[in-house]
Amino acid sequence: MEKMRLDKWLWAARFYKTRSLAAQEIGKGRVLVNDAPAKPAREIMTGDCIRIRKDDPEIAVHVRALSAVRGPAPAARLLYEETPESIERREAAAQLRRMAPEPAASLTAGRPTKRDRRQLSQMRGR
Repeated sequence: MEKMRLDKWLWAARFYKTRSLAAQEIGKGRVLVNDAPAKPAREIMTGDCIRIRKDDPEIAVHVRALSAVRGPAPAARLLYEETPESIERREAAAQLRRMAPEPAASLTAGRPTKRDRRQLSQMRGR
């Protein structure tokens, strides 16, 4: 196998759960092949660079092998190699998420109870 459809490869490499979901994301312009917009039926071959904007930092991978069947995750990882720049961006984003404070940490009391609402109404004079 020398060439393969892009949507089928993304499904086989486990970037998307279904082939139709992969085709939708490609149609929305979230997948680039060799820095050019692609269509689901675009033929890819080994050595192509695919950029996937699925999460906050986009993932850039080089196609290493083609497979028409969706196998287990360890086998799917052999179909591509992530670029070092992409790995650095993902690790930096993960570090930022770890260091960022939890937004809900400042909320200590939560929603007011019925008693709290009655006390607020009395204070406001209603």
